[in-house]
Amino acid sequence: MEKPRYQRIALKLSGEALMGDQNFGISLDMIKYVAEEIHSVVALGVQTAIIVGGGNIFRGVAASSDGMDRASADHMGMLATVMNSLALQDALEKIGLQTRVQTAISMHEVAEPYILRRAVRHLERGRVVIFGAGTGNPYFTTDTAAVLRAQEVHAEILLKATKVDGIYDSDPLVNKNAKLLKRIKYRDALQKQLKVMDMTAFSLAMDNQLPLAVFKLGDRGNIKRVVCGEDIGTFINQ
Repeated sequence: MEKPRYQRIALKLSGEALMGDQNFGISLDMIKYVAEEIHSVVALGVQTAIIVGGGNIFRGVAASSDGMDRASADHMGMLATVMNSLALQDALEKIGLQTRVQTAISMHEVAEPYILRRAVRHLERGRVVIFGAGTGNPYFTTDTAAVLRAQEVHAEILLKATKVDGIYDSDPLVNKNAKLLKRIKYRDALQKQLKVMDMTAFSLAMDNQLPLAVFKLGDRGNIKRVVCGEDIGTFINQ
């Protein structure tokens, strides 16, 4: 049995990651795949918190740029993250994992309100905790929510599962000679203007010395490999 390097992790999943090959919405095959990947980590005894985006359903920034009030657009985006959270909860529970969804916007009929001590208690009891509705505030992305929740529950690392296999020194879709950066410091990433996450989230992670791992979700077993300390994707620290 593999030995995990971390005992408590936070995992950031973008809404787009749940689309699979679709152009919109939730792919049931993809969400089942994600649930199985998470199960492999929980089976090692790792306490797992998940922060879900909503870009597969609604993106507040895009709607704002089209003329919608930013606060209204962002609140709609937060509701989209809750839909994704409930779908992921259903997939996880179908394979035997106890799961709780907590939301930053109160909606007692479908999820628990976000209460830090309750979230930590769930993690200690081996339940997967999914955080929805971002921070509950407009103008903040789910990347920022991921860093914030990771810090609050004292996660040892924030894992960012993406469509690419790490961070490159330039856009690999444009530059065929782009180099994958295996390890990089936060300040170097800032100086090189590497687009890891939005600046608010990035600065918060750097200020609180939160390690960050960026890797490809589509490669089966990658979450488990990162948790067990394998050299997968890009690792960012101080």
